[in-house]
Amino acid sequence: MRTVAIFAAVTALVATVALPAFAGAKSDDKSQATTLQQLAVDDAQSLVVASEATAAPMERGDYAATTPDEIAKKKAEEAAAKRAAEQASVASSGGGGGAGTQLVAPGSGEVRYPLPAGSYRLERTLSATHQGADLSGPAGTPIFAAASGVVRISTESHYSYGVTVIIDSVVGGQRVSTLYAHMIYGSRQVQAGQTVTAGQMIGQRGSTGRSTGPHLHFEVRVNNILVEPMGWLRANAG
Repeated sequence: MRTVAIFAAVTALVATVALPAFAGAKSDDKSQATTLQQLAVDDAQSLVVASEATAAPMERGDYAATTPDEIAKKKAEEAAAKRAAEQASVASSGGGGGAGTQLVAPGSGEVRYPLPAGSYRLERTLSATHQGADLSGPAGTPIFAAASGVVRISTESHYSYGVTVIIDSVVGGQRVSTLYAHMIYGSRQVQAGQTVTAGQMIGQRGSTGRSTGPHLHFEVRVNNILVEPMGWLRANAG
């Protein structure tokens, strides 16, 4: 009995010492857990999400956005301008069939030929499938207004005609419209709405639009009816 009593006393003593320590340890763990949770909450409150970030403003001048079509158009314009400058240089030096420096068509009549004499070959004329006369020859040859009037169209691209000028005139009391097509890019000397005189230089012979070589496509309409251009010139030019 004495041995049992001693063992019980020792067990009670051990329990008395261990329980406060265990309680203290649990308390410390709980305290530690609470502290970590609070830290996490504190950190979460200081988090900056991407949607709250403010990007620096971007100005149009800070970058260049060009589409492939815009690039191609720009290159075509630059190439056309270069060709026009080269061909104009040839014309001004007399390379346009010996007529490069001739800025006014010869003659004094109400109607003039649109190209210098001897500077062209008649390749085609008015037919069921062709609306005017094709006068071929060296690129850069000056083109003249066949009659005085007002420029209705002056453009670098007119359907299959390429660089084109159209002039509305009155000749012998009749309304006459003359068309000059396939000119060199950048060679036009007149603008829409401008008044021109017979024989005034309006551009240079080229091969723009639907063309297989340098030539002037020349059309004449009298009272809005197509007529054979060369016959009309022979009957009216002076």
